[in-house]
Amino acid sequence: MKIAVIDYGMGNLRSVQKALQAVAPGLEVALARTPREVREADRIVFPGQGAMPDCMGALQRQEMHEAVAWAARERPFLGICVGLQMLFERSEEGGAAGLGLFAGEVVRFPRDGAFAPGQAHLKVPHMGWNRVENVREHPVLPVQGSGERYYFVHSYYVAPRDDSLVLARTDYGVVFASAVAHDNLVAVQFHPEKSGRAGLALLERFVRWAP
Repeated sequence: MKIAVIDYGMGNLRSVQKALQAVAPGLEVALARTPREVREADRIVFPGQGAMPDCMGALQRQEMHEAVAWAARERPFLGICVGLQMLFERSEEGGAAGLGLFAGEVVRFPRDGAFAPGQAHLKVPHMGWNRVENVREHPVLPVQGSGERYYFVHSYYVAPRDDSLVLARTDYGVVFASAVAHDNLVAVQFHPEKSGRAGLALLERFVRWAP
């Protein structure tokens, strides 16, 4: 089995690749830089880091957007951070259009000091460890592990129009969707490759998942 980490010049690719190699030592974990390499893989990991307009621009320049959309429908698929955000229609960040696989927008946290009373100390970007609370069961993010802490770095979060997509939520002054899942796809706002034992366990469950 071959796992492809989509390489479009954005994201913490080597850390993701090494984390996957650690939990799946008998499998090939390769960086995919062309649509053909994406289509030839058995599982897809779609990371992203930085500004969504930059990520979408890089993806389109490499003509990878159609292959990613195909993989999100046809292969076991894991989106990470901006790799989650790009699955939706549009972002407030630069008015960037996403892949449009799911209805909804990517919105910014309130400006510093604009959170609810008593929470004005919270800063943007949301950076560090936070709890991820399940709203339903899933093989990659099971209810048994609800409340586990993962590592986040982001200023924007997804706001799906269909609540049934939401797999888990996190409270950072506002409660936001920190994981979504649909059919063969699961995507998370946090970074499992930076989340220690809990993140490696999530990646191992993804590798074993048979949607």
